[in-house]
This record gives sequence, C-alpha cells and structure tokens, in this order.
Amino acid sequence: MDPVENFGVISLIPASVAILLAFITRNTIFSLAMACLIGVIVSGQGLIGFPNLLKNALGNTDFSWVLLLEFFIGISIAFFQRTGAIRNFSLFIASKKMTRIRVQLIAWFMGMFVYFSDYFSPLFVGSTMRDLSDRFRISREKLAYICDSTSAPVSILVPITGWAVLVATLMIGMGPVQDAGEAMMLFIYSIPYNIYSILAVIMVGLIATKVIPDFGPMREAEQRAINENKLLRDGANPLMGVELTNIEPYEGIQTSLFWNFVFPVLIVICFAVGSFMITSSAKPMEAFLLSSSVAGIIMRIQGVPLNEIINTAMMGIKGIMPAIIILALAYSLNDLSAMLNTAGFIIDNTESWLTPKLLPMLAFLITAIVAFSTGTSWGTYAIMIPIAVPLAFNFSGNEITHIVYATVAAIAGGGVFGDHCSPLSDTSILASTGAASDHIDHIKTQMPYALTVGLISVLIYLLIGNTF
Repeated sequence: MDPVENFGVISLIPASVAILLAFITRNTIFSLAMACLIGVIVSGQGLIGFPNLLKNALGNTDFSWVLLLEFFIGISIAFFQRTGAIRNFSLFIASKKMTRIRVQLIAWFMGMFVYFSDYFSPLFVGSTMRDLSDRFRISREKLAYICDSTSAPVSILVPITGWAVLVATLMIGMGPVQDAGEAMMLFIYSIPYNIYSILAVIMVGLIATKVIPDFGPMREAEQRAINENKLLRDGANPLMGVELTNIEPYEGIQTSLFWNFVFPVLIVICFAVGSFMITSSAKPMEAFLLSSSVAGIIMRIQGVPLNEIINTAMMGIKGIMPAIIILALAYSLNDLSAMLNTAGFIIDNTESWLTPKLLPMLAFLITAIVAFSTGTSWGTYAIMIPIAVPLAFNFSGNEITHIVYATVAAIAGGGVFGDHCSPLSDTSILASTGAASDHIDHIKTQMPYALTVGLISVLIYLLIGNTF
C-alpha cells in the first residue's frame, strides 16, 4: 500500500493509540501490537493486513541489520557477564572512592565518548554501568535517562556520525548546496544552533551533579531507590531478559579486565571509527560481530569450554529478545504511519504558518511532533528537510545565512526532542534495554526533563527568529 493523501485525521489513530495505551497499561508490546492491529483496520486492510504489515515491515534489509546488531550486542554483553568483565570493571571503578554523583558523571562522560552510534551507546553505557549504579542505589530510570540523553543528542552534534551524513545528504541540491562537501559544511556550521541537543547533554551533567535537583517522576524514582533500595518500582517490567542480567561469571578461569572487556570494546570503537573514515559508515553491526567473535576466542583460550561459550551466546540472544520484539512492532507501526501518510497530514496542517521569524521555532516543533508520532528521527529528517530547508533558502534569497543554519539545526534537534518523549522511539527502547529499566517508566521520568529543555529551545528559536 502506497502513501495517500486522503486519510486525514485517521492517519493519527495508530500512533495515538500506541502512545495512549503505553502510558495507561505500561505494556509497550501490547500497546504497539494493538496500534498496528487498529491501524490496518482503519486503513481498510482488515485483519489480514496485520500479518502482511509485519511481513513487509520486517522483511527488509534495514530491520535485518537492526536484528543482527541486537544479536551481536546481546552476545557481547553475555560474554562480558560470563567472564566477570563487567563485575571487574565495576569493582575497579568502585575502588576509586566513588559516590552517586561520580557514578552518574562517569556514565555521562562514557555516553559522550561513545558518540559514533546511537544504537551502541545506550546499550554499552547501560550494561557497563548498571552493576555499579545498582551498588550506589541509582534508579534504573535515572541510568536509562543518562544513556538516552547522551546517545542521539551527541550523535547529531558530531560531524563524523551516520546522523551527520544523513542530514547532509538530504540537503544536497537545495539552494546553493551542490555536493556532499558543501552539505557537510552547512551541517557543521549549523551545530551551534542545535539548541535542544546541546542543552539535553548539558542537562544530564547538571542533574547528575545536583546543580539542578531531580524533579517530577524522576525524583520519586530516585527516592525509592535511595530509601527503599528498590531500583525498579514494584510491578515494573525491565526491558532486558533475566537470561542476560542474571548471568554469573564462569568459575575456575583466570580472566582479565583488559582482554575480556577493554580489548573487545576497543575493537568496536576502532572498527566503527575506522570504517566511518574509510566508507563514511560506522558499521556498528560488523564491529560487534568482530568484537564478539574475538571475545569468544579469548574465552576459549582462557579455558571456557566451547559448549559453555555457545550457551552463553544463546543466553545473550534470549536476553535481548524483549527489545527486539518491541523494535519489530515499532518498525511495523512506522511503516503503517508511512502508508497512512501521518507526517504529510501533520505538515499539510502546519506549513502555512511558516514565516521567517517563526520558521526555526515551527520547524523544531513540527519535527518534534512528527518524530513523537512515528518514533523515528531519521524518517522525520527525510520528511522535514526537503520541506523546511528550501523554505529557509527562499527566505534567505538562496544564500546560506543564519536562518538556514538555524532551520537545519532546529530540524536536527526537533527529531531528537520528539524521540525523547515518545515510547515508540528505537533509541529510547535501547536505553531502557541497556539500563534494564521498565520502558514506560523511563519515558515518564525522562519526559519532564525533555520538555524543560524543549521549552527553552522553543524560546531561544523565537529569539533567533526575531533577529532575521
């Protein structure tokens, strides 16, 4: 089914159902499944449309890539657990006179360091820091927030990531931008105008150091963790299977913090950064495939039986399945939203408001709404950049001026803002997975922080717009 123009307000139903049910039931899988089912019915496809939707949405290269990436990440985490690497890392850090503030700051810095992949960052930071944060009674919601707000916001601010390449590529041919080099320079000069992403990263540091005290649901979660030693609320459904979180270190072997943890991580980082510099693609899936294979070989050399290595790998795959199921349904819902042209309906009813003074602010808000409704920043960029950036060039007389920089940055930050507030967001799902947090609890505790930064961003874009 191709996108059409005549579904109107009906196109909003699937995403609205998913978001509403997610907050009511706190069950992400049920909410997404019901949204997909209702969506195919209101679109006229009937019940038979549901399996067809799943088949079409999941039977493509993009989802296969995500599936394999998740598998190899799950295997890597399982190997870290089985060799005691994460425990050893936690003990090493804990020996350095740690406090709750220092642990949160380490997670913050780690998230900013692992900037090359928004998929890798939240899973790596969450799984690496979870044991240590548990020791210091940091709620899983807080850890998920740190993971989430140092993944996509950092990735969109660094010009050597897939995010930068995507945004730059979408701008080629617009106005005076004629090639990839000019598009990338436009992106680089727009970075200081990406108010939301910059402030979102800074906000994490301010919250971690208590310069800004926790507020809203996050404050309740932190008080629960500190006073009751409950890292999760009663009845929570952490988004990582016990198969992965409860893996005990293998007895009887001598492991090494360097060979079992640092070296595999370095392989991922070096391979991802190196492949990006050579091919303009970080290739995190291939990086984790190589890293997990090397980690398995090291385990065998250290004396871990082959069957034990295979069983550990399978436990890693099983443990990551809750996230994979949610991602599968989110992909299906995104595909359904595309078929119903949800984004087109939103844009058709808002683009007439655009004026030079309001363009950056409205571009930010509209992008956020589309990202919130669809759960994808990248898909939103593909929709919004071809619409808003040519408008900016029209207002600037086809010259690259501050209004163009601000509009590009507003779109980039708006996509991240919408993702941070949406239970459909793949990066937020991965943050919940890495932290082993209940996904809806993560969104509910993160949303007030995201809305605060989003409101400040709106006001700044209004000020910027009035300078044109």
